[in-house]
Amino acid sequence: MGTILERINDPGILKKLPLHELVQLAKEIRELMVNVISGRGGHLASNLGVVELTIALHRAFETPNDKIVWDVGHQCYTHKILTGRKESFPSIRSFGGLSGFPKREESPFDVCSVGHSSTSLSAALGIALARDLQKKNFKVAAVIGDGALTGGMALEALNYAGHINTDIIVVLNDNEMSISRNVGGMTSYLARLRTDPKYFRLKEDLELVLGRIPAIGKTVVRSAERIKDRLKYLLVPGVLFEELGFTYLGPIDGHNIAGLGEMLNQAKGLKGPVLLHVVTQKGKGVSYAEKEPHRFHGIGPFDKETGKTGNKTGLTTPDRTYSEIFGSTLMEQAALNNSIVAITAAMVAGTGLEKFFEQFPSRSFDVGIAEQHAVTMAAGLALEGFKPVVAIYSTFLQRAYDQILEDVCMQKLPVVFALDRAGLVGDDGETHNGIFDFAYLRPMPEIMIMAPSNGPELASMLKTALSLNCPVALRYPRDKTTPPGANLPHIYPGQGELLKEGKDILILAVGSMVAPALEAHRLLSAKGISSCVINARFVKPLDRELISSWAKICKRVLTVEEHLISGGFGSAVLEMLEEEQLNNIYFKRMGLTDPFTGHGNRDILLSLYQLTGEEIALQAEKMCATAQEPE
Repeated sequence: MGTILERINDPGILKKLPLHELVQLAKEIRELMVNVISGRGGHLASNLGVVELTIALHRAFETPNDKIVWDVGHQCYTHKILTGRKESFPSIRSFGGLSGFPKREESPFDVCSVGHSSTSLSAALGIALARDLQKKNFKVAAVIGDGALTGGMALEALNYAGHINTDIIVVLNDNEMSISRNVGGMTSYLARLRTDPKYFRLKEDLELVLGRIPAIGKTVVRSAERIKDRLKYLLVPGVLFEELGFTYLGPIDGHNIAGLGEMLNQAKGLKGPVLLHVVTQKGKGVSYAEKEPHRFHGIGPFDKETGKTGNKTGLTTPDRTYSEIFGSTLMEQAALNNSIVAITAAMVAGTGLEKFFEQFPSRSFDVGIAEQHAVTMAAGLALEGFKPVVAIYSTFLQRAYDQILEDVCMQKLPVVFALDRAGLVGDDGETHNGIFDFAYLRPMPEIMIMAPSNGPELASMLKTALSLNCPVALRYPRDKTTPPGANLPHIYPGQGELLKEGKDILILAVGSMVAPALEAHRLLSAKGISSCVINARFVKPLDRELISSWAKICKRVLTVEEHLISGGFGSAVLEMLEEEQLNNIYFKRMGLTDPFTGHGNRDILLSLYQLTGEEIALQAEKMCATAQEPE
């Protein structure tokens, strides 16, 4: 006998399945997830937690005519499996395979392409307004986690949704709160009572009758409303949402398919904005993911029986991640300087700050998914003499552009921005690639921008950054590198490093591209081409004297960066050469040419965009062959 999952090619089939088969289907989906993710990595705990919820959503709604908008999207695996993509699910997050996030190009069921947090409510509200303007008839549901609800954008959308009172259903996936059976039973009862159409008709009729009483009618209605409001504060946990204009339902068990279906159907019948509070468990159904949901949020390959990770050879490697080196160096500096504080936006583990938070709890601030707040709060700390270090992924810091410019740079405050995951991040794809930071930071006044090529440089650059009295951005990749030793290189502000002398071509590399530039030097030397290699270290300010002097000697300049080619490091060098009136230089830039580079193994993507030692050497060789005496 085949599995239930084998029969699911379209979510419409879910409506025909009895409850016991839906329960079995949830089990089969979890087994598929564990089998696939254990082999290649991915977002496990968050996806295990929403299996029943996703089944219930697609069973209650007529998708894709009805719209389900996912927030962040790292909980969309069940959604993809149910919407015709189960056969290709093993390709998830691989080059040329399924994206790990909703993607419009993949399926009409993916309403929005997404990868950043706190956006679903605004997008869903826009879709609902478009529906109203076009006088169409379909339902709109936004699924948002309790963590994403900390984002200011989500709160802004909640406020506006209650104001305009259009029909929209917000499903709050609460996977942190534990609710006892007694409270859950009471609130489920209250929710059923409050959503019963007879209750709403009685309430409206009673208000109409009371309101007609001469002289005192309106006063009686207001008094009844005040009494009702006070009772709500005592009995109903969703009073905040109701004050914003929502009908609040729940909390409800997010793993009870029958209960979810009943509540979703009730929500569909209500007018105006509705918030359904669903309580789920991260990692549901898999013991090790339930015990350590944060470790299994985003994880590499693991043993599906035990959940253990590690290299299969059993050999250890001396390399450490840039994030780990950043975290340990910051701890060392904080032990010497009480003014150093660490700030992050719901990424304590991801940015390497776990041990810092343990050792310096009073100087550690996780503000939740609120990057704008994190930056301006750092500005406030800096105004009072502290040295804030804001550790945020490069792609997420984009959300705080105005705060960096207005609140930090304009005031010339000594805030250090540690931009983790800069460059290509690989499997998470275009929403997580940090390939715009040089471009969005370079025009800002006062800020200094550094990019280390290895672990020792990262440690030294962080020390330098903490010693400066200006804004500093320190960007580094999602990768492993050589850990720092006892003797760190001293890095002076704005000073690059001459690695190899040569006369035929100058290769200017920054950050992660220094190593392949040195490999290109080796390959060129074998062909008799004399290449000069400079590790720029700084994107702002550039080492004008070092770069200009060797550009004059070589007369050919090739810049290499793991960043979008437009507005990046190469553009900065080109601008500098123009300012220096070095107009007779044959100049080429190598970098990323597609602003929305897709997902896949990082090495594959670097090769695709020719950011390897071999490709750098080939480009340099072509430049040397094209013009012996550039004009």
